[in-house]
This record gives sequence, C-alpha cells and structure tokens, in this order.
Amino acid sequence: MRNNKKDQLSIRHRLIRKLKKYFILLIGILLFCLISYGAIWFGGSLVADKEKLILDGTTTIETANGEIIGKLYNENRTYVSIDEIPEHVKDAFISIEDRRFYDHSGVDFQSVIRAVYKDILAMSKVEGASTITQQLAKNLFLYNDKTWSRKAKEVMAAIYLEQQYTKDELLELYLNEIYFGKGVYGLQTASHFFFSKSVSDLSLAEGAMLAGLAKAPNGYSPIHYPDKALKRRNIVLQSMEDAGKISNETKVKEQSTSLDLNLQNEKEDPWNDTYIDLVVKEAKERYELSLDDLERKGYRIVVNIDNNIQKVVYKKFQDSDYFPGNNDDVEGTFVMMEAKTGKIVASLGGRNYQFGNLNRVLVKRQPGSTFKPLAVYGPAMMKKDVYSAFSLIPDKQMDVHNYMVSNADNMYANVITIYDAIVQSKNTSAVWLLNEIGIDYSKKYLEKMGMQIDDDGLAIALGGLTHGVTPIQLMEGYSAFVNEGKVVESYTISRIYDRYDEVVFEAKPQKTEVFNPQVAWDMTRILSDTVDRGTGSAGEYNKALAGKTGSTEHPHVQGQTKDAWFVGYTPEYVSALWMGYDQSDEKHYLTGGSSYPTALTKSILTELDKINSLSQDFIKPNNVEDLPEPILLPEIKDVRAELEFGGISLVRGKISWEGSTDDRVVYRIYRKKDGIDERVGEVTGMDEFYLNFNVFHSNQYYVVPYDPLTKLEGKRSETVKLSW
Repeated sequence: MRNNKKDQLSIRHRLIRKLKKYFILLIGILLFCLISYGAIWFGGSLVADKEKLILDGTTTIETANGEIIGKLYNENRTYVSIDEIPEHVKDAFISIEDRRFYDHSGVDFQSVIRAVYKDILAMSKVEGASTITQQLAKNLFLYNDKTWSRKAKEVMAAIYLEQQYTKDELLELYLNEIYFGKGVYGLQTASHFFFSKSVSDLSLAEGAMLAGLAKAPNGYSPIHYPDKALKRRNIVLQSMEDAGKISNETKVKEQSTSLDLNLQNEKEDPWNDTYIDLVVKEAKERYELSLDDLERKGYRIVVNIDNNIQKVVYKKFQDSDYFPGNNDDVEGTFVMMEAKTGKIVASLGGRNYQFGNLNRVLVKRQPGSTFKPLAVYGPAMMKKDVYSAFSLIPDKQMDVHNYMVSNADNMYANVITIYDAIVQSKNTSAVWLLNEIGIDYSKKYLEKMGMQIDDDGLAIALGGLTHGVTPIQLMEGYSAFVNEGKVVESYTISRIYDRYDEVVFEAKPQKTEVFNPQVAWDMTRILSDTVDRGTGSAGEYNKALAGKTGSTEHPHVQGQTKDAWFVGYTPEYVSALWMGYDQSDEKHYLTGGSSYPTALTKSILTELDKINSLSQDFIKPNNVEDLPEPILLPEIKDVRAELEFGGISLVRGKISWEGSTDDRVVYRIYRKKDGIDERVGEVTGMDEFYLNFNVFHSNQYYVVPYDPLTKLEGKRSETVKLSW
C-alpha cells in the first residue's frame, strides 16, 4: 500500500512539474508574442509617418461659375470620400487586389505562406502577397524594391495602420493614393481623366477597368495598350464573380462592352497664366500659403477673373500694330479691376506670358505723367480754399530750385488753369504746383494710396521716380476718382476652400479715403475731357472714359520713348496699360508714345462693350456740385457800331459783334478815353450792347471777352467809332 501511495505521489509531482513547465512555456510564448507584437507595433509606428497619410491634393483655381482655369499640384489628385465611391467600384478593387481585406488584420497569412513557398523554390523574391493595407504602407512610406527588409517594414507598418484606422478609412486612403498613369493620382482624378465623369457616376465596367490599372498603370494603359486594358478589365470582372460580388450573367454582359473611354482634354489657355501667377503670389502674401502648400494640400480657390475680358485682352496684345518698337521684342502689360469692388477681372503679364516668367504687372516702372493727378493735382485740389479746377497757375519754362523743367511740346501759355494743365499735360505747371503744396504733403496722399515713395525731389510731379510704381498701384490709385475719393484694394482671390470644402479664407478688401467726393468728381470731369480732346484722345471709344497718358524719355536714344502708359477708368472698370522693353539700351526703344496704349485700351473697351454694354456717361453723385466745362474765350470779329433813333434818349448807340456760341461768355464793352479806358457795361451770352450816345464824349469802343470761371479777360477786339 505504501509503495502504491508513493507511486501516486511521485506521479502527481511529476505531473505538477510538467504542468508548471507547460505553464511557464505558455507564459513564455505569450510573453514572446506580446513582445514580438509590441516590437512589430513599435516598428510599424516608426515606419508609418503620419504626415504622409495626408495625401498630396491638387489645388484648383476656378471662376465664380466653377470653371477651372488652372491647377497646382505635386501629384495631380482630387481627394474623394469613401462615401462618394459606389459599392461596385470598391468591390472591383477589393476583388482583384485583396479579397480578404475585411477579414485580415493587415497581413493575409494564407497569401504570405504561399508567396514564401514560391520565393524559397525560386531562391529569390518573386511573388508578392501584399494586402491593400500593405500596398498603402509601401506606397506611402517605403520604396518599391523587392527585399526582405522592405517587406518586413511593410508588414509592421500595415499591422500598425490596421490598429489605428478603420477598414473604410484605409480603403479611402488607398483609393485616393493609387497612381493611374499619365500623372494621374487617386480614383476621382482618374475617373475624370479617363471617362470625364465623377467617381460617383462610374459604371461597373468602368470601375473594373480602373481597378485593373492598380497593378501596372503603364503596362495596362487603355490609351496605349487598349487590348491589354480590356483583357485586364475582364479579369477584374471575373474576380468579382469569384468573390460573389456579381453574378455570372452580369459578368458576361459587362465583359462584352468596349472600354468606351472619354478622355478629358485639358484646355490650354495661355491667357490665364498671368492671373494664376497673381493668385499664387496673393495666396502667399495675404494668406501665408506657400506654393508648396498649394501643390500639396488640395485647396479650391475661387477667383475674380472674367474669362471674356481676359481673352479679349490677350488677343488684342497679339496685334503688333499696337506696339511701336524698333524691334519685335516690345512688351506690354495690362491689369483691370471692377471699379467698385476691387476684383481683378483681367491681367496680362506680357504679350506671350507663361507661368513662371517675369510678371510685368508687378514690375515697378516710372509712371510718367500718369502720376500728375495722384501726386500733384488731386492733393492740391484738396486745399479747396487755395486751389480749384479753374485756379490759374504758371505755364512757362522755369527753374524751380535748380530743377529745370519744360513742356514736351515746348509750347507755353504763360498762365493756365489746373483743368487745362491736366488736359494738356503741362510739365511746368505740375512741377510749379508740387513745389507750392510741398513734397511731404504730396507723399502723404501717395502713402494713403499704398505707394511708399523714397524720392524727395520735384521730379515726383512728372513720375520721375527712382524705383517707380507697378501697374496695379496706378490702377488702385485711379480707383479713388471713380469711388468718391476712396481707393479700393484690388484682389484676385475671393474665397479659399480646403479639401473638405470648408471656407478657410475669404477676401475682405479695404477702402481708404484719400480725396473728398468733390475732388474725385472734378478729376473725373477733367480726365474725361483729357480723353475727349487732350493727350488721351487717340483711338476710338464713344462711351464714358476718363484717364491720363504718360511717357518717359529714353535714357540712351534722344527723342525716343522708354515707357508709354495709359491709366483710365469707366464707371465699371479701372485699368492700367504699359508698353516698353524689359531692358533699356541703344537697341531697345519705342518709336511711338502714349497714344498707342491709349488706343489699345479703347479698343479693348470697345470689344467689352459688345459683350456687356458699358455706361454711356459718368453719373454725378448727389453730394457734389457739377464741374462746368472750361470756357474757350473767342477772338471777337466783325465789330460794328451804329446809331439808332427813337426811345427815351431819342438817339442811342449799338455795338454788335461776332463772338462765341458758348452763352457763358461775358462780353465787356470799353470806351477809350485819356488815361484808363472806361468799362461802360457788359452782357452775358449776347452779341450786342446798347448805350447812350453823347457827342461830347469819346465815341470809340471795343469789346473784350471775359471768362467768369477763371476771372480772366481775353483778347480785345478792334476799335469802332460811333458817329453821325
């Protein structure tokens, strides 16, 4: 009995020892698995760069009507949510690429064992067993080499991703990440590229074809190898049947269809390149979005371009007749904005501008006489108790503080109104007036318009600046005259949406009061007259237009022009047009002046008027007084003197003459006498005057026209005599 008990105890002890060993082994295995899993998870976390999970997206630049005018991208990809992808499209990719996608945890061990077996037999890496998650990990984080090291990292990253994201999130990333050839990334972009439709509208056969491209987009390209693409698509459809996603009847029906590609043709619109460049620069300056941000983050930028205007400007700039130069390299630039809102509707950085080239809209140049209304006359007229449109100022060749100034045509009136000095673009008058109001006073107004001028000389009056100003700055400056004295900030970008279609930035243009409404209206009237009969009269445009020309002398070729300008505005738009050369030397000079940009601007406006009728006249604001047109004093001719009998005095004299059709002209009648001649009377808008006849007085008379606006008399008439 004792022996039996001992044997039983011995067996029990041995069993306990074995159980302990198995338990320790099990714990060891579990611990090993836990450590291994932790190591794999940790290794996966090192491989998986979360920043790369944010896929590069294409930024689109589009009009308010949704027309895309440009794209910016590192990888051409439009991100699409998994909810927008039809089930049959998702089934196509899963069936051909990873049928057990929803069952495994990142690695399909059945496929791995099969692949390893074949690799061992071949003594090299010949077959993959990558799941969709592994493909995603490889494409995002690793290189495409077939090595065991890369495969191990791929597995670790896949397991890590499966723990961090849902299956639908992983599938969404995968379908947006895939490369489809032809520079196309992501299912949405591929759908538009190959079939000109959204992914949500893809048919079963179309989805299957795109799924077939995932393995080898270049090798199965439906564009270059349609037979291979068709065969591959049918294999995908077969896989869908094998996976139980479609019936045999559906498979057969879909396999009998052709590829039916409807390739999206990217329009080449060279006229939009300048505008896109302005958008990129504005995004950086105002919203701190770099070009890299735009090429990666998939924004949707709604801009203010008017394609009709942009096309008109581009086509007009191709006409060499508008560009006078000693060779064919003469350049030009144009920018236009809505007068009231500041929206830039058109911009051209050169006659054949391409994205990345010198954008001349942003190049500072000497503005010539276009600067006079901004730097001199506008600020001076703000001193309303001192200067008005009909104030008289000198017009003669003069030396002002050692600055010698003369008029371009060497014609001088001696005295002239501010009104006519602007219309006729008198240099002498502008310099004299700037000296009177003060350079610092002028620069304060320029600063309000956004122009920081370093110069301190009287040459500012003539636009003789060291660094110059840009066409955009001139355009904004002139916007004050059409906006009752307020400068409107111009801008290209209306709104910016992120890849989730949320508004992240919205334009809030500023308006700055520079001139009062009366000065703005007076300047509009004067600059309208400048276009009608002054330096801006070149070309034809029969509706409301105000503006100013400008030109600069060529520094190396005497008598020739370096820069030619016209800056103008209608009630709807403000624009600036420059032409010249990018370099100034003996071999590059304009052979014509500011009449060319003036005529070109009018030609552009004429075409715009055909598209949308522009205003016939500027409408005077209610809070200002109208500015009369200048009075042109006549040369009085055919003066006659005669006696008439009858009336109270029995005999009276009558002086008659031929004067002006302007009934605002005042006629003063003088009687000659010893010493100072006597003014015996005056009439307004009439051509005759009656006076009492006295035989004892001198009866010699003459007539002098008088301007009530300027308080100036004109040239006296010949003398006539009243006699029996």
